Amino acid sequence: MQTHIIAARVTFKRQAFAKPLLLSTGAIQFATQADVVVRAVTDGRAADGRGCIYLSDLWSWPDPALAHEVRDTAMREYCRFLAARLAAITGAAAHPLSLGLRLHHAVVGGGETVGLKANAEPQPSALARAVCASPFDAAIHDAAGRALGLNAFQLYESACPIPEADAYFQGGVCRAIQRLVLRPPRTTSPAWWIVGRNDDLEKGVRPAVEHGGYFAFKVKIMGQDAHADAERTAQLAQAARRWGLPRLLLSIDSNEANPDAASVLAYLAELKRLDPAAYDALVLIEQPTARDITAHPHDWHAVAARKPVLLDEGLLALEVMAVAKRQGWSGFALKTCKGHSFALVAAAWASQQGLCLSLQDLTNPGLAAVHAGLFAAYVPTLNGVELNSPQFTPQANRQWTRRFPGLFGPRDGRLSLPRASLLGLGTG
Repeated sequence: MQTHIIAARVTFKRQAFAKPLLLSTGAIQFATQADVVVRAVTDGRAADGRGCIYLSDLWSWPDPALAHEVRDTAMREYCRFLAARLAAITGAAAHPLSLGLRLHHAVVGGGETVGLKANAEPQPSALARAVCASPFDAAIHDAAGRALGLNAFQLYESACPIPEADAYFQGGVCRAIQRLVLRPPRTTSPAWWIVGRNDDLEKGVRPAVEHGGYFAFKVKIMGQDAHADAERTAQLAQAARRWGLPRLLLSIDSNEANPDAASVLAYLAELKRLDPAAYDALVLIEQPTARDITAHPHDWHAVAARKPVLLDEGLLALEVMAVAKRQGWSGFALKTCKGHSFALVAAAWASQQGLCLSLQDLTNPGLAAVHAGLFAAYVPTLNGVELNSPQFTPQANRQWTRRFPGLFGPRDGRLSLPRASLLGLGTG
């Protein structure tokens, strides 16, 4: 299978959040949606592929010295640069996975040499550059799948050399992906509702439970006070029991605000003391501490013995995977906004190593949510998939809701994942 890039373009639109999404770094009230189209030829057949993502600078580039408008402008400029240079960056014709990994390695590892002009200020962070590149990677896979009349997860039915990743796998990455993908794919996932630190449980959360049947909740905690965080989690669990929920799933996310692993252990001990049922319902912990796990290493073995603790923001390069395993991380919290190719390779490596996975969100709007839904259909994860654009930017989903009503409007607390018969990544 050989794909080469002909051309790419990117456009932007501003999306307002129906309610602010509160992170430890601040509140997201608006986001720039990047929509990408890539023209590619695969095995002699041309097709257009599409990709989409929010340029969430507050998450990917939380630099308090730079205003949001400055970071957002720099990320849009970087997307334009990638559109103009995509064919040169991805190089000679190859498997779509190779092209996506070349793109990822270039923007993450060579930010200055594959970035804007040397005098451009400021340069987006490595994670922000990966976010900018992700819709191009998705569009490459979408174009290849559409050209061949295949779902993008069916591009691995036969082994193909992938020099950018094969060294990490015995027998090659394509065979590892073959072993990873679910057959048949999943058709449903729990629908996750984000509970912010200031959300009123009765006024803000209960209506979602009554309308959509939600039973899975991600709790945004502050990471600085184990008792306060555990108490907030227990309050939600107690409310869920009052509401008569027959089942409860919980995850927690401090957005890297915990100082160390000991503070997470203290939270778990306090939660178990306050509400054993809430402790039992906790299925995963997203990256609690600073994203650079080489500069800020912690021993996670004791935490992982109690609950899965998953690397999220810190997972940005293939060489980090082995570092994470040595430090005791349970596995990886994948995000398609870091690149379809990178996420798929990381998932295959984790599966090979006996690590667990989750699939998290970047408030993926519309097409980006369809992409994440397909990923969840094929890749085994603890949580199915977290999709929160129905909660925060429902207007961005409008043109997709009629086609995928079960993905954007949960019933009985579950999402209906996109069909395996969709071509590419489901944009047609």
